[in-house]
Amino acid sequence: MRRVCVFAGSSPGASSGYAGVAAALAKELAARGLALVYGGARVGLMGTLADAALAAGGHVTGVIPESLVALEVAHESLPDLRIVASMHERKQVMADLADAFVALPGGLGTLEELFEILTWAQLGMHAKPCGILNVDGYYDALLAFLDRAVADRLVTPGHRAMLLVETEPAALLDRFAGYTPPLVEKWLDREET
Repeated sequence: MRRVCVFAGSSPGASSGYAGVAAALAKELAARGLALVYGGARVGLMGTLADAALAAGGHVTGVIPESLVALEVAHESLPDLRIVASMHERKQVMADLADAFVALPGGLGTLEELFEILTWAQLGMHAKPCGILNVDGYYDALLAFLDRAVADRLVTPGHRAMLLVETEPAALLDRFAGYTPPLVEKWLDREET
């Protein structure tokens, strides 16, 4: 593992714990010699993450679509800022660069990025670890929803287990280091489809 992609909010959020964990993750990545790949913004948790990584001597690659550069949210102090044509291209470039994926607290964009990359893992399009840092219980309701999807036989237990969950950056990165993707059949009841 050389590079970790982090999905995070473009807002700071209501809890000061969110920014604290974003900074702690950035410092942990730098301490382990892992480069950060993220959405390229200078605002919100994304900005906190990038600034903390740079301050810790880490390498940071930002990937941002032209439309967001025009809104003046690009982190122009990055040594590696890649400007792409669309949100779709942004996600593909980040996925190609990264060896693992982490979601910090965030809104709709963070959730969309997380679930797309997790879906790609489910479909066997990559075998990279995916996880969330569940800061202050932010993702508790989402995790309960996923457990309900398993109980209702819409998600396999193996696919649910692909999403690693921790509250501390070091613990999540340790789990990433030993990650082996499960071999799981995509369909629960294929004969019924």
